[in-house]
Amino acid sequence: MIVRPVALTDLPALLDLARCAGPGFTSLPANEERLAHRVRWAQRTFAGQVERADADYLFVLEDDDRQVVGISALTGAVGVREPWYNYRVGVTVSSAPELGIQRQIPTLFLNNEMTGQSEICSLFLRPEQRRGHNGRLLSLARLLFVAEFPTLFGEKLIAELRGHADAQGRSPFWDSLGRHFFQKDFSYADQLSGMGNKSFIAELMPRQPLYTCLLTEQAQAVIGKAHPNTEPALKILSAEGFAHKGYIDIFDGGPVVEAPLAKIRSVRDSQPLTLAIGTPDEQAPIWLIHNRRLENCRVTSARAHQHGHSLLVDRLTAKRLQVQPGDTVRAVALPKQGQQTVAA
Repeated sequence: MIVRPVALTDLPALLDLARCAGPGFTSLPANEERLAHRVRWAQRTFAGQVERADADYLFVLEDDDRQVVGISALTGAVGVREPWYNYRVGVTVSSAPELGIQRQIPTLFLNNEMTGQSEICSLFLRPEQRRGHNGRLLSLARLLFVAEFPTLFGEKLIAELRGHADAQGRSPFWDSLGRHFFQKDFSYADQLSGMGNKSFIAELMPRQPLYTCLLTEQAQAVIGKAHPNTEPALKILSAEGFAHKGYIDIFDGGPVVEAPLAKIRSVRDSQPLTLAIGTPDEQAPIWLIHNRRLENCRVTSARAHQHGHSLLVDRLTAKRLQVQPGDTVRAVALPKQGQQTVAA
């Protein structure tokens, strides 16, 4: 398996992945025109032809038969060209001393505080491919890319994780809050968001703080909770140093997690190493390896041995990365865990 930049020939596979992902996956709409535009824009991004505010690094996971089985992405900066909204969960304290009553009420504040930060997004892996190290490769390859090209990104990485919605596309958070102001169901709002109309929808939301006690119990229960299919992604990001600090998605209430670039494990611990060809044994650790290229980047996971400033890999790994002995790669050992990423 390799992670590489998206190509126009991947469009049919991307449409199939979008349909497989289902409702709530706003950054990968099942719309051919929208996806084709995104692919073309991603190609310009990898070629260094766009500003950071417009950068969209779209990657695919490809097997050895050249079949695309997953997708992931990085954006250079959110909220610069148009507002990028979240709710921040805070607390309002009310008291009536003469009655002996004091209440601490969770409150939602509409904000743009993530403006200018970089986002990891659009992560989806086919269910039948959620095995071995495929999930972690697809998720963490983006972080190794950031480690190699940190000047292309903000001081912080964020991830807006998918919140709760049922198989019919109903979101308890949206039904209890957003629908009252937008007067459309979640699936329609979700579709518009995927088409790039998120800020327009958010502008219909009230600017005043919202008391969560006025929401239904079902809506309150999913605030800051990831969709069950996204929980493995959250575990992987948590292991990398990402944390939920109270920000949530305005549509489904899913958590927004964040981490400073310098404190992300794969960024902090990765290093340039000289590639050597050999035969790593079955006890060798699994490494995440990047060929250090931008437009023609390749990232894979493989067993490898570090010897000083060299990394010993087998010939197939070098072939996948399109590198030769003596070339430098950026690499980091994967932590020992079995959880797989499916969507974020």
